[in-house]
Amino acid sequence: MGRGRVELKRIENKINRQVTFAKRRNGLLKKAYELSVLCDAEVALIIFSNRGKLYEFCSTSKQLFGEDLGPLNLKELEQLERQLDSTLRQIRSIRTQSMLDRLSELQVKKTKQDRRGQEVKMVIHIINTRISILNLKASSSL
Repeated sequence: MGRGRVELKRIENKINRQVTFAKRRNGLLKKAYELSVLCDAEVALIIFSNRGKLYEFCSTSKQLFGEDLGPLNLKELEQLERQLDSTLRQIRSIRTQSMLDRLSELQVKKTKQDRRGQEVKMVIHIINTRISILNLKASSSL
């Protein structure tokens, strides 16, 4: 007996939503891989989580790995080289942007921590001042 239909609507519980995302993402990646192997199809799959994390699958041409290059003529080899150069530039650009984004996040986090540290120092100073005042009052009342 098959499984019942699932009503397609947003899962409100954050934990359940994340678990479902992970399971379905893995299933989708597996299906993309199976399709590329079984049907010798070129498959590309890109998934962005709600937090912006990238998950991807791309079936690879043997030629992109430097295999099966014998039958290619000079023009096709040059085209493959341009494609690889372009892909490498894109990867480097994405990596650089990712690193810059992470750096920006860390700078914001550091700024918040610095601000919080200043607030803590201010509170400690106020407490020490009040303790000094109380000590003076206590010693003068003796």
